[in-house]
Amino acid sequence: MKTYNKTNFFKHTFCEFKQVDDFDFPEETNYKSKSESMYFYTDEGVYRKSNHWGRVANCRWKLIANEDYKNQNIAIGFAKWVDFYPLTSTEKYFFIEVNFEDKTAKIQPKKEEATNYLFTFSEAQKRIKQITQLFKNDKWANYFEGDLNDLQFHIITEYINSTKTLQEIKLAHK
Repeated sequence: MKTYNKTNFFKHTFCEFKQVDDFDFPEETNYKSKSESMYFYTDEGVYRKSNHWGRVANCRWKLIANEDYKNQNIAIGFAKWVDFYPLTSTEKYFFIEVNFEDKTAKIQPKKEEATNYLFTFSEAQKRIKQITQLFKNDKWANYFEGDLNDLQFHIITEYINSTKTLQEIKLAHK
């Protein structure tokens, strides 16, 4: 896997920054972007002070925020260099985490101990869109017998743990 540092972390990467409240951003930052985001590098990782997260230039940077965080407010996040993953890679570094109670799905980077089925970032994005539709629109379930929640659970679980298409899985459940 590629090693990230201050010279390349901003090139087509996925990362989850953790919000920190106990860091005073120094006057002398390492970098300030056109959109006023500021960066401070350490040997272990990078601090970012910004009012925008999510799609950042050619990257996907999430902020794992505290409860009191409001979107568009300035927040400071920290990420270790090892927390950056390539977006444009053909390598499979991501899995899909589904919360059936809340009817949500999100992309997660692989963890050392994880045994989840892995996808490239773009594959995972496509599957997330289809999972979201399975949760939002239940008309597809009219063609199946059984409880909607059970159908969603079985179909989505198989979908995030295989290379099968959604259509293949649905056909097998009829």
